Amino acid sequence: MPDLPYTELIAVVVVMIYITAIFSAIEAVMTVRTAQGAIAWTISLLTLPYVALPLYLIFGRNRFDGYIEQRGEIEAQTEALSEETLEAVARHTRHGDPAFPIYGSLARLARLPATGGNDVELLINGQATFASIMQGLESAENYILVQFYIIRDDNLGARIGEVLSRKARAGVRVFLLYDEIGCPRFRRTAMYQRMQRAGVQSAAFNTTQGRRNRLQLNFRNHRKIVVVDGRMAWVGGHNIGDEYLGLGRRGAWRDTHLRLRGPAVMSTELAFATDWRWATRQPVDVNWEFHDGRAGDCNVLIFPSDPASEFEEAGLMYHEVIISARQRIWIASPYFVPDRGIVSALQLAALRGVDVRVMIPDRPDGPVVGMANWAFTRELLPAGVNVYRYREGFMHQKVFLMDDRLAGVGTANFDNRSFRLNFEITALVENADFCAGVEAMLKADFEQSDRVVAQDFRDKPFWFPFAMGAARLLSPVL
Repeated sequence: MPDLPYTELIAVVVVMIYITAIFSAIEAVMTVRTAQGAIAWTISLLTLPYVALPLYLIFGRNRFDGYIEQRGEIEAQTEALSEETLEAVARHTRHGDPAFPIYGSLARLARLPATGGNDVELLINGQATFASIMQGLESAENYILVQFYIIRDDNLGARIGEVLSRKARAGVRVFLLYDEIGCPRFRRTAMYQRMQRAGVQSAAFNTTQGRRNRLQLNFRNHRKIVVVDGRMAWVGGHNIGDEYLGLGRRGAWRDTHLRLRGPAVMSTELAFATDWRWATRQPVDVNWEFHDGRAGDCNVLIFPSDPASEFEEAGLMYHEVIISARQRIWIASPYFVPDRGIVSALQLAALRGVDVRVMIPDRPDGPVVGMANWAFTRELLPAGVNVYRYREGFMHQKVFLMDDRLAGVGTANFDNRSFRLNFEITALVENADFCAGVEAMLKADFEQSDRVVAQDFRDKPFWFPFAMGAARLLSPVL
């Protein structure tokens, strides 16, 4: 008899696990955005609840409920800034033309206008990127906005931290935003403490906020943004760390950033202000500067995307540029784990005669991602898509080139995580000269890559097809 209460407790726990798993399976059927993901979660929850239930509670949702619950409040609080931004750029707003309707759909998705009159500089690799950023930071007079997914307390981090601290002590308002999962120990670093003492205002974009979001570790704020005085902005693939200069254990690091001047800078700082409001519940307390003068000849649409939106914005962006391509669509991404719709769009583009090229690293970030890359490559080759594996170090850039007219540089990878789970930002640039620079850059990268052919699969060991299939099954959660 003494053991009976313990036995009853075990029985109650088991029953509660099964009940919770059943309700979670129902939720998965109703909310998971892909049929494959809903089926996978439902079967797992009903057959292996002890394993699947904790995984579902942590990784299962692809709608950022904590943010959704407070999005209305956040957007209302930034509404005044948004209206000021739209008014300031009104005379530069580009509405597109019937021959190039892409701005119509993408501007509605971005909830921001495409603007003309911008100057855009392509920054290839870390030395050029951080030299440009450091020069911009040194010129700051009023405010600096800095946001990165990863910030290391290493040599590069110390250099940037020193500039930010010095500027803060000189009276410049400095705001630093980082992702709590990308930088889990950043608050304990000496770099962080030095900046705090100097007056830098720092905050973590804590995606575990919100009533239903406490256990969610699946969402990331993956944006990389720097803005100086509303005059200049930087976005792209680099984080702050020595490895982004090619000085880490991976060795050579291939990445791309860009620098903006002109009306598009305002859209970039608006994206930062919205993220800061979520992280701190406070506004970015600066006197916003609106430099609406013409700086160059580039049309630019700043395209932020997030998992709290009604649409899968980053995925739809890629889908739009693929189906709009008439001569070519070249895509470079370190993570190539697309969904079914994107695979079909790439196949159809190649079949209608578009030059479709995808470049991925030959040394991917993890074996499962690597196998998934091979699996999707095998699907694309028969349609005539050319897949290149970059061999000169780790390729981390997120770049595309559509025809000779539109190029994209930003933070969004070509995978389900960026399509559905991450906060991302991409600069879409319409300008022939800029596209020519991107073309030359990617051509140089292709020359340092190996094109995948059918024989490569025949040369793999016997277990390789099974490993590819297993990785493909996991692609919705990679």
